[in-house]
Amino acid sequence: MKNSSKNPTVKYRKDYRPSQYLIKHTDLKFQLFDSHTLVNSELKIEKNPLDKSDVLEPLVLDGLELELQQVSVDGNELSKDEYEATDNHLTINNVSEKFTLNLQVKIYPQKNKSLEGLYTSGGKFCTQCEAEGFRKITYYLDRPEIMSEFKVRIEGDKAAYPLLLSNGNPLTRGDMSDGRHFVEWHDPFPKPSYLFALVAGDLDCLTDSFTTMSGREVKLELYVDKGKLDQCRFAMDSLIESMRWDEEKFGREYDLDLYMIVAVSDFNMGAMENKGLNVFNTKYVLANKKTATDADFEGVERVIAHEYFHNWTGNRVTCRDWFQLSLKEGLTVFRDQKFSEDMQSKAVQRIDQVKIIRSSQFAEDSGPMAHSIRPDSYIEMNNFYTVTVYNKGAEVIRMMHTLLGEQGFRAGMDLYFERHDGQAVTCEDFICAMEDANQKDWALFRNWYRQAGTPEVKVQLESLGNGKFELQFAQSCPATPGQETKKPFMIPVKIGFINAQGDVAKFRLSDSDDVCGETLFVMTEENQTLTIHSDNEVLIPSLLRDFSAPVKLKFEYDQSQLATLFASDPNSFNRWDAGQSLMTKILLNNEDEISEPDLEILKNSFAQLLGDEQLDNSLKALAVILPEISSLIGRSEKINVDRLFNKHRQLKKHIGQSLEHTWFSIYNTTSGDQPSDRKLRNVALDYMMVANDEQHFELAATQQTRADNMTDELSALQTIANSTEGYKSDYINQFYQKWKDEELVMDKWFSAQVINDDESIIEHVNALLNHEKFSIENPNKVRAVITAFISGNLPQFHNATGAGYELLADTIIRLNAINPQIAAGLSKQFNQWKKLDGKRQALIKEQLERIKAVDNLSNDVYEVVEKSLNM
Repeated sequence: MKNSSKNPTVKYRKDYRPSQYLIKHTDLKFQLFDSHTLVNSELKIEKNPLDKSDVLEPLVLDGLELELQQVSVDGNELSKDEYEATDNHLTINNVSEKFTLNLQVKIYPQKNKSLEGLYTSGGKFCTQCEAEGFRKITYYLDRPEIMSEFKVRIEGDKAAYPLLLSNGNPLTRGDMSDGRHFVEWHDPFPKPSYLFALVAGDLDCLTDSFTTMSGREVKLELYVDKGKLDQCRFAMDSLIESMRWDEEKFGREYDLDLYMIVAVSDFNMGAMENKGLNVFNTKYVLANKKTATDADFEGVERVIAHEYFHNWTGNRVTCRDWFQLSLKEGLTVFRDQKFSEDMQSKAVQRIDQVKIIRSSQFAEDSGPMAHSIRPDSYIEMNNFYTVTVYNKGAEVIRMMHTLLGEQGFRAGMDLYFERHDGQAVTCEDFICAMEDANQKDWALFRNWYRQAGTPEVKVQLESLGNGKFELQFAQSCPATPGQETKKPFMIPVKIGFINAQGDVAKFRLSDSDDVCGETLFVMTEENQTLTIHSDNEVLIPSLLRDFSAPVKLKFEYDQSQLATLFASDPNSFNRWDAGQSLMTKILLNNEDEISEPDLEILKNSFAQLLGDEQLDNSLKALAVILPEISSLIGRSEKINVDRLFNKHRQLKKHIGQSLEHTWFSIYNTTSGDQPSDRKLRNVALDYMMVANDEQHFELAATQQTRADNMTDELSALQTIANSTEGYKSDYINQFYQKWKDEELVMDKWFSAQVINDDESIIEHVNALLNHEKFSIENPNKVRAVITAFISGNLPQFHNATGAGYELLADTIIRLNAINPQIAAGLSKQFNQWKKLDGKRQALIKEQLERIKAVDNLSNDVYEVVEKSLNM
């Protein structure tokens, strides 16, 4: 675990200074043994030409949990009084402007449970070096702007580790004495240490190839645990589609002769884009119809693409420092989103993207960990792999695309690659490329990178008579930690209108004779006005179409206007959004229960939408799912959660019961052959079970038993697990017996059980934590039980007894000593505590204080807890 204290060091972006030293070449030799690993490094170091100082400072290398065996400079072994090795650094005082440093360290991957650096998983060695894991492998300038050419030799037992993989292209291989062998690798493209990778083990391999647009053949290799090859084809096909798409859309061609993916079960993240050797969580590789849901297939396709796209947006052009993380992550998320929109339904993908922003990112913006997409400071970098950096960062890139159009954005990307290939750069460099390629001045746009928080845009519509209308816009942004006042943002707002009958309302702008159905209005000031002309007497604005900016929109729609938009808006995203807004308006009002007229409005709106034969079934399914409770809490300054939970239950039960015959008809007449049909059919089953689980239990049980795909089988299990039927345990056990040898399916089995909105669920969650298939050391298992419970069962997580809070705190404390990164992620679930009632605030504060008092609290957890307590 990291060396931590109650007063850890804060790093500030304003304090950045270039390293005085560069490492031009890195030669590594790994000797893998059953109990330990020896790492020899030869580093060619020279003074950074950007450094103009006359005095050479001591060389300070980063290192963590290393046993230093030997140090030499230019072939001369140093005595212990010529260097200093501490828990975190190796300092060498007297060095020249150019020298060779040789080091040997001893490490213990088999004992490394943090899953950072070099560790073992399922009998194989693997690495995770982003952000600062390489320092657990050897002493190094572990900074992203230190780009070095790597050569790697791996030695290990040939029977136990027949595969010895690293970045780049293989050079030589051979046998050694005592049953050992070696492989040497060379990566010709300079890279930072966070992109280093090593894998050693005995794995199955699926091979294929891809011919690039210049005619080169690239060998593709996908490595998985023995016996899993039948779950790999979709991942390989997704990789090939990604390579083709990146050539067509961005002109980016893969640069090495070999591209490898390795799937491991113990992994903190989704995947890692190490140059030429991506290491993946098995969740985002393994998928076939029997073991993976439709959502799993989409996840595999998206993450495979994301890591491949990093080859250019992250590897060939990387970050100067970790404050610039969104330079690679926000940009690459945007690229994988556009890819998914081309592969799947564009409207459905956009809705799913925005749901993440509203449920998670808006909450982050309003909490103690609020930060801009380019943070100003951090204690532990792992805490800033956030939805703000990734998903809001992608929304900011999307705004650039909206403002410039397809061709303008592509021109900016081309210039960015032309200028910065092989460099470590900043977010500012990216904006400048977009500006210069399109002759733009985006001084105001930079506020998206500088300022934290979610802007609010209030809009009013006034009829001035004679077909003249005025839209009045006002923007503001709430204070966030360290930023009390905010400057205006550049906000693109897509606007359309429909009339009272639900038809598209054409209009023209006051300064134009062109009649249009949609326009893009760009806000640049706190208050602005847009004047339009229309032949319609009544206009209903359809604002912020496709969620054209990551803002909270405030427009006083009445319920009939929202119902009309929900039924008729030609923009699929805004049609869905109108339904969400209608339900949100009803759920968040100050009434203790939902009135009969409101219930009737929603029932009629749902019935009208479900009867629309022109609407895709996947959109219907999304449209009739109630707003996520986390999103509703995120929209509120203070929230009566008991009232919200009760109204949410009431609304779902009413929709289930009042449309029971409709749901039954949909279930029986909708084919389950396509993902969109399965989605709607399973939403119908869920509503039927909520309406009357006793009557429909056999229907769900039959579906689970007879399903020929995991989507239907799991959906049935989820409804059964959430029912009140006493013999549901028979079907939960049936699922277990069928799939107990499939690790990823077991994760689904765990998650299906913890979402039951029942007072006894805490006891059941604790039982699952002691189940033979659960391991606290496996992040996927923790996410399957704890994260699924605290994010998917908010009524019981926020149970007034405080049992849910105590359960989470117990898990965080336990994980702090094992995997601080996962523990810190869980700690963020407490960040909204100030929005709750006084009793719940006191209960959460008690748990936060308990966590803070833990001996040897990691920096990861300390930073989150301290900020939460001081919000």
